Amino acid sequence: MNLKLVQDDIILFQGDSITDVGRNREQSEDLGRGYPYMIASKLAYQYPSMNLTFYNRGISGNRVINLQERWDRDCLALKPNWVSIYIGINDTWRRYDRNDPTSAEQFETGYRDILTRTKEQLQANLIMLEPFVLPHPADREAWREDLDPKITIVRKLAREFNALLVPLDGLFAQASMKAHSSYWAGDGVHPSAAGHALISDAWLRAIEKT
Repeated sequence: MNLKLVQDDIILFQGDSITDVGRNREQSEDLGRGYPYMIASKLAYQYPSMNLTFYNRGISGNRVINLQERWDRDCLALKPNWVSIYIGINDTWRRYDRNDPTSAEQFETGYRDILTRTKEQLQANLIMLEPFVLPHPADREAWREDLDPKITIVRKLAREFNALLVPLDGLFAQASMKAHSSYWAGDGVHPSAAGHALISDAWLRAIEKT
């Protein structure tokens, strides 16, 4: 693997429960049990001389507005060289379970804010992961109306900010041709171990030099 990463890089994973995955908040370098742990483990094993540092600051339940509120502490203060952001599904979910929607305009404004602050204050490289939802249980299909515009915004912002894009919505849809959606995410949102491996592989492909 020929990486875009360089010696002594600091990689930060940011997001919601899909990134959090049970990390110990009392241990700064704990990476949880999901895709950040898988990625860090593989890179640390393959490139021990690069002295890479990994942080996970995903927090379950977070939306874009929550990232904005804690961005100074949980991103900028860590001075990462790479910022990986996976956010958006809760901005959709809260519309359906709490009648607390985030409009597409609010989502874009908040996301643009954290990207702008990151570029202006850190000049960090950006990796943006699309939110996804799978049609299991069946009521998740109705979520597409809300989520699809947000996925379009993520793609738009990735182009605008010259970020690497990990196109998870399409990748999970493709994977669901091989095994039922519930195999990849039992509730249509939270990845299984296989789902986290899918995310990890896609992320690692994104940082390969072409």
